[in-house]
Amino acid sequence: MTLARYACDPALSRGRRYPELPAPTRSDFQRDRDRIVHSTAFRRLVYKTQVFLNHEGDLFRTRLTHSLEVAQLGRSIARTLQLNEDLVEAIALAHDLGHTPYGHAGQDALNACLKTHNPDSAGFEHNLQSLRVVDALEESYPAYNGLNLTFETREGILKHCSKRNARHIESREPGGVAHRFIAQTAEGPGLQQPSLEAQLANLADEIAYNAHDIDDGVRSGLLSLEQLEDVALFSQYRRETLLAYPALQGRRLLFETIRRMLSAQVYDVMDATRLALHHAAPVDVQAVRRHPPLVCFTDAMALQSAALKRFLLQNLYRHAQVVQTTLAAQQVVRDLFEAYMGDPAQMPQAHIDRFDGIDTSQAAGAKPERVVADYIACMTDRFAAKEHERLKGRAVFPLDTPGLT
Repeated sequence: MTLARYACDPALSRGRRYPELPAPTRSDFQRDRDRIVHSTAFRRLVYKTQVFLNHEGDLFRTRLTHSLEVAQLGRSIARTLQLNEDLVEAIALAHDLGHTPYGHAGQDALNACLKTHNPDSAGFEHNLQSLRVVDALEESYPAYNGLNLTFETREGILKHCSKRNARHIESREPGGVAHRFIAQTAEGPGLQQPSLEAQLANLADEIAYNAHDIDDGVRSGLLSLEQLEDVALFSQYRRETLLAYPALQGRRLLFETIRRMLSAQVYDVMDATRLALHHAAPVDVQAVRRHPPLVCFTDAMALQSAALKRFLLQNLYRHAQVVQTTLAAQQVVRDLFEAYMGDPAQMPQAHIDRFDGIDTSQAAGAKPERVVADYIACMTDRFAAKEHERLKGRAVFPLDTPGLT
């Protein structure tokens, strides 16, 4: 496929941290994607969950299925906009590699643990941890730590970053993947944007999780179709579905409604982004970086998407049953952190060997609390639960949760 002039061309990549000869049959971005798929962190995503935890049912989304859905949506849009599909896919597949067990509950607990243990700690950011995984924690190659991905893939993975952490990365990698988070004061806000492919992977992530959280929420019994009638983005496509199939009900009605809702958002992004690109007329990737975000919804769709997010926050993420599980998950993470900090010998020796008192944010030479955080963050839901039971002598999560099947 012919790439647009503002798309990322692998032949013009800013390269890898450790120079390598090009692959004979694959572009650099295809190679990045393949390295991600073969990584240990990617395999773990099958047992890391989104809203519902691993023990709550076999059919709820996991980080792996979510990442695949993001990649599918991203590739479909990228193809139409003549962006680099392989780069979008690589970013989509890697964007959640740094997530802790138990979703955002685990992330929040681990961040609090680090801050409590050391008030000067940078805490825990899952986007930064995803970059840390591909830069330092994977152990696949003899010559370096990490996966040695291209700048463009790494930039897309780091979609959010605090200024403190950005300055730390910038000190080790001047002008690198964190530069856009601290460039505003010196060089103006226009340099804060990543590539169009990174922008697209970010928006595809939002589209995917909104849709599948509706699906999982209804499957769990925590959301009803009647409640969703109050959400314009859902109700309009439910009515459209019933006009086409008046007798449709149950799962088929839900699936068809979500399918139409997804399609509408995808086509909306295509149209809105084409218009934004037409007005901005970027001549290359660097011109893209000087503009406000160009991959976008129309104003009307952005409002509907925001309303859906508010609905899910109030009715699903803050549902009493989800909150109860969230609190238990956070307790597991806190207990694990305290146990390993109190007795590092409870961790595998390879992790203890990384202690050295200085946090370089590399695989070796990290402060003990950062090593412990790395170890916990890499755990799957079920391994964290088993470790907790081993260390504390009690099971936190029941094998079966009523209503979640």
